[in-house]
Amino acid sequence: MTTEMRHIVFDIGKVLLHYDPSIPYSHVIPDDAEREWFLANVCTSEWNIEQDRGRTWGDAEALLIAEHPEREEHIRAFRKYWHEMVPHAYEDSVAIFEGLIAEGRDVTMLTNFASDTFREAQLRYPFLNKPRGVTVSGDIGLIKPDVAIYDTHAKSFGLDPASTIFIDDSYPNVEGARAAGWHAVHFTGAEKLRSDLTAHGIKV
Repeated sequence: MTTEMRHIVFDIGKVLLHYDPSIPYSHVIPDDAEREWFLANVCTSEWNIEQDRGRTWGDAEALLIAEHPEREEHIRAFRKYWHEMVPHAYEDSVAIFEGLIAEGRDVTMLTNFASDTFREAQLRYPFLNKPRGVTVSGDIGLIKPDVAIYDTHAKSFGLDPASTIFIDDSYPNVEGARAAGWHAVHFTGAEKLRSDLTAHGIKV
């Protein structure tokens, strides 16, 4: 007998919201080669994930400015223009998300996000306030795909892992959820999400 999926957990970035750091940097650093070098070597994804883990932007900027003092303006631009990195929501995914909530499904969110930028996102995108709750990595000092963040989320919201399905665009994060005993699907688009949820007994 197939286990009923009673809890649906959404990632946010690249599932519900578009995210691309290169958008503001297209005007901060107009030269393509220089911009590519900067994002690969200075304000890297590895550097940014530590803000998702809870490091303050002040500490993060100071660290890089000490290493690249001539790049101070470009380094500070990451937080200054963060709002441009999330220019729009994915309407088709959000429609699925809101539809599940409207049906009375138990929907929560689990995201790697800095605390302050998540609150900014909630103000700009009110649908992020609709589910039962959210675990924000920057609030608790844990990040996906660490199994501990899934365990923390399940405990915080009273989820039965075996009855929980997780949706994330990052395959390592999907594997992390599975390691925590959850069901999980790899998000590549709204149509595939519909079929994946249907395959797990959730009609959308």
